[in-house]
Amino acid sequence: MATQAKRPRVAGPVDGGDPDPVAGFLSWCLRVGLELSPKVSERASGRARTRGGARTALTSPPPVQVAVSRQGTVAGYGMVARESVQAGELLFMVPRAALLSQHTCSIGGLLERERVALQSQSGWVPLLLALLHELQAPASRWRPYFALWPELGRLEHPMFWPEEERRCLLQGTGVPEAVEKDLANIRSEYQSIVLPFMEAHPDLFSLRVRSLELYRQLVALVMAYSFQEPLEEEEDEKEPNSPVMVPAADILNHLANHNANLEYSANCLRMVATQPIPKGHEIFNTYGQMANWQLIHMYGFVEPYPDNTDDTADIQMVTVREAALQGTKTEAERLLVYERWNFLCKLEMVGEEGAFVIGREEVLTEEELTTTLKVLCMPAEEFRELKDQDGGGDDKREEGSLTITNIPKLKASWRQLLRNSVLLTLQTYATDLKTDQGLLSNKEVYAKLSWREQQALQVRYGQKMILHQLLELTR
Repeated sequence: MATQAKRPRVAGPVDGGDPDPVAGFLSWCLRVGLELSPKVSERASGRARTRGGARTALTSPPPVQVAVSRQGTVAGYGMVARESVQAGELLFMVPRAALLSQHTCSIGGLLERERVALQSQSGWVPLLLALLHELQAPASRWRPYFALWPELGRLEHPMFWPEEERRCLLQGTGVPEAVEKDLANIRSEYQSIVLPFMEAHPDLFSLRVRSLELYRQLVALVMAYSFQEPLEEEEDEKEPNSPVMVPAADILNHLANHNANLEYSANCLRMVATQPIPKGHEIFNTYGQMANWQLIHMYGFVEPYPDNTDDTADIQMVTVREAALQGTKTEAERLLVYERWNFLCKLEMVGEEGAFVIGREEVLTEEELTTTLKVLCMPAEEFRELKDQDGGGDDKREEGSLTITNIPKLKASWRQLLRNSVLLTLQTYATDLKTDQGLLSNKEVYAKLSWREQQALQVRYGQKMILHQLLELTR
């Protein structure tokens, strides 16, 4: 099955149409100093269109030739190598002045002065206000860049699906719950911070951008297309960096098995090949180690099974507690389970909304799950001693290794609790593994599914395969 990535983009700025958006974007790149190969083309509707141009001098080696194109890409606009690329070669360079952020936009001074008033849970409000302003500003320097954006009204994030469809197709995956939180936060943020700010500055924000729906679309766009610079270790305790829009870099599609990576320096951002890329092959960036449920939630697409090597399945922490409670016979035993749970909460190993994350080859929350199984399964007397030590002492981690290959070696009581937790998790899905397997294996039936049905099926199936692997390992 062919790998899919971002849903097709629809060319054209928010307010109407550049007949050749790639050519306009390339001209803009030259003006702002964004160094890209001069031989860049868009090919669409069976017609090839190329555009050349001079390139200013680079302090680093010139970028290899790449094509901004619809042809030869997995979805919409992407970049294709027009000659063979070696690992370590520069693909393009974006000067920091070409980034679109709360600091580089035309109302950057105002946003900085109002920084305290614009603080929010997401931390995205200043960038979103910058986008709202620039989108409706006739003379915005970013208009050629906007021409390569997807059409906002056609974003495929689950937040734009009808609620019933979202819950039906993605039940058990964790996506509906994440979307509901997003929608509530977006609504609150818009009504309490964004709209009052725009109404206080009517000369900067026209009536047509004072819209909760437009704001929601821009949140989704920032989710899918913005970048966040990694923090240095000494900066970890500070506020996280705000997201920024990175022209050219956000054209690249994503794969877990990517072949390019964005590097940050003081003056610019550089897209560099991480492995050889043959001529004619697409250049893929990575958005990080993203499970399919995260990809569909934040970006509106998935990688079909088994391509996403970063896929995971979640076991809700409270599900393990429920599985432990199912094994009790008396009220005293139930109370002891809750006592153990509260102790784990105190150790910050579990929480009411937390999840244990299981990958294909490793347990990403190994310490949390190991400690939870140990505390919930240990003899009552041993638990009393541990509690008296306030969680201190030797935890004998060698007995609780939770690498996937070592799960069969766990204590029988641990394996049974983990197995029961997996069985409870599988019950949260609307379909079983066999049903989903039947849909995937029948190409004719799969082809008749809607795009959303296909994407949701891939999310469910990948998670269930991981959970069923756990069932085999805990027999």
